[in-house]
Amino acid sequence: MSFIIYPAIDIRGGKCVRLLQGDYNQETVYGDSPLDMAKQWAAQGAQWVHLVDLDGAKVGQPVNHEVVCEIARTLDVPVQIGGGLRRMEDIERYIESGVARVILGTAAIQDQPFAEQVLAKYGDKVAIGIDARNGYVATHGWLETSEVTAEALAKVLISKGAETFIYTDISRDGTLAGPSTESTVQLARAIGKTVIASGGVSVEQDLLELAQYAKDGVGGAIVGKALYTDRINLAQALRSVQEV
Repeated sequence: MSFIIYPAIDIRGGKCVRLLQGDYNQETVYGDSPLDMAKQWAAQGAQWVHLVDLDGAKVGQPVNHEVVCEIARTLDVPVQIGGGLRRMEDIERYIESGVARVILGTAAIQDQPFAEQVLAKYGDKVAIGIDARNGYVATHGWLETSEVTAEALAKVLISKGAETFIYTDISRDGTLAGPSTESTVQLARAIGKTVIASGGVSVEQDLLELAQYAKDGVGGAIVGKALYTDRINLAQALRSVQEV
């Protein structure tokens, strides 16, 4: 199983930003053009690009969809998008625009019949985003915490056809404190499916550590702030993980 590095582009107000631990009041703007940023990561060899519509996650429906669709149509590498996807028509619009994978977050826990419908229609074009705070799933752009554990939610959705999961430890996101390797590996082993790590990656060694568990189902890592602050060089990191 290969290990994929996913450069993250978080979009808010049409710009490329990063939040600290999902806090909308702690925002850093890294560029006025998410498309230009996506092109930059693709030019450095990215195999995928990870997009998040932060405005969409907050209000419950896509807000920056025009930017996302433009990126999907322009880039030669596949993109995945999450944030506010709770209606089939929004998902269809993204898939028809060339988005390779849509990410269900809040909808996966609050509207499981909908999640089941999306999985039945689009299968491997769907990933389940599990964002956890102290082991429990958070929803609505991390503004609320449920009483469901990450593993329990994953197992329910696997029974509905889910194959790919993105696991974020909110306490690590945007902090450069290192990924939650142990909990990510634990989840991958427990569910027997592909789990992409998200949150906390700060140096290349973090990626090398995660890549050692590709055989256990850790299929990649999403990297944001470390790329934007030049703590990780994407091209070099891509070469390094191939050698693990």
